[in-house]
Amino acid sequence: MKQRKLFMLFLLMLSMVVFIAACGGNEDSGSSDTTDDEKETEKEEPKAEKAFLNLVTGGTGGTYYPLGGAFAQIISDNTNAETTAQSSGASAENMQAISSGDADLAFTQTDIASYATEGKLMFDQKITNIKAIAALYPETIQIVTTKKSGIASIEDLKGKTVSVGAPGSGTFANAEQILEVHGMTMDDIKPQNLSFDESTDGIQSGTIDAAFITAGTPTGSVEGLSATTDVVILPIAEDKISQLIEKYPYYAKEEIPAGTYKLENAVPTVAVQAMLVASDELDEDLVYEITKSIFENLDKVSAAHAKGKLIDVQNALNGVGIDVHPGAKKYFDEQGVK
Repeated sequence: MKQRKLFMLFLLMLSMVVFIAACGGNEDSGSSDTTDDEKETEKEEPKAEKAFLNLVTGGTGGTYYPLGGAFAQIISDNTNAETTAQSSGASAENMQAISSGDADLAFTQTDIASYATEGKLMFDQKITNIKAIAALYPETIQIVTTKKSGIASIEDLKGKTVSVGAPGSGTFANAEQILEVHGMTMDDIKPQNLSFDESTDGIQSGTIDAAFITAGTPTGSVEGLSATTDVVILPIAEDKISQLIEKYPYYAKEEIPAGTYKLENAVPTVAVQAMLVASDELDEDLVYEITKSIFENLDKVSAAHAKGKLIDVQNALNGVGIDVHPGAKKYFDEQGVK
C-alpha cells in the first residue's frame, strides 16, 4: 500500500514536471513569436547611405570659389550628399582631379572640358570619366585693341603684334581657332604670350597692338585700359561665328553690350561657358537632385556672387560640348531644355 502511494506520488510529480516544462515551452514560443511580430512592426525602411562629395572650384580670389561655396551649401541642404567646396588651380587642374577620383564635382570652362575628353593641348591623355551637369555663364572672347591703332577687323591683325596667352592655355586655343576660321594662323601675326594685365599694359604702352582675352565681362584689366584710352573690341561676323560653333561646339554666340568699356555699340563675339561637371560614377538620382537643387535655389547663388544672376536653366546646355550626365539630362528634359 505504502509502495503504491509512493508510486502515485511519483507519477503526480512527474506529471507536474512535464506540465511545467510544456507551459514554459509554450511561453517561450509565444514570447518569441511576439518579439518577431514586434520587430516586424517596428522595422523601418533602410535610409539611403549619405554621400560625401568634394567640389573643386578655383582660386580664392576668383569667381569659381564663392560660387562653389554656395553650390556646396545648397547641395548639402537639399540632397543626401554632404558637399565641401575646395579651392584649386581651376579648370585644367579640376579635370585631373575628377580623373584621379580626388573630386566628384568641378568647375571648368567648356573648352577645357572638351580638350580633356579629347586628350588635346594641355592633356596628354583622354579623361573619360567626366560628364557635364550644366553650363553656367559666359567667359567671353574679347579681342581688344584701341581706336588709335587703326585695327577694325580680325583680318587687320595680319602683321600686328598680338597677345594670345600662354601656349597650351585656353586663351591660346581660342586665338588659334578664331584666326583659323578667318583663314589665318599664328604665322600671320606676331604672337606674344602675355597675361591679361600684361596685355592691357602692353596695349597702353604701345608695345603690342591687340590682345585676345577670355574672361567674364566686364574684365577688370580692360576696364582699366578703357579709363585712359578709347577701347575697341573686334567683332566676329555672323558667318564666322556659325563656322566656329559648327567645328568647335563648346563655343556659344555672345554679345558685349553697348556701354561696356564705353563702347558705343554692342559687339558680336563668342564665348566659352563656365560649367559644372561631375564624375560619371555619381548616381543618376543623386545628380538629378543636385541639378534640381541648384536651379531651384539660384537666389542663394546670386547672393554669393553677381555671376549667379547670369545662370539660367534655359541656357544650361549652351556650348556644353561634352556628354551630359543622365541625372542632369533627366532634370532638363522635365524643364523642356534642349
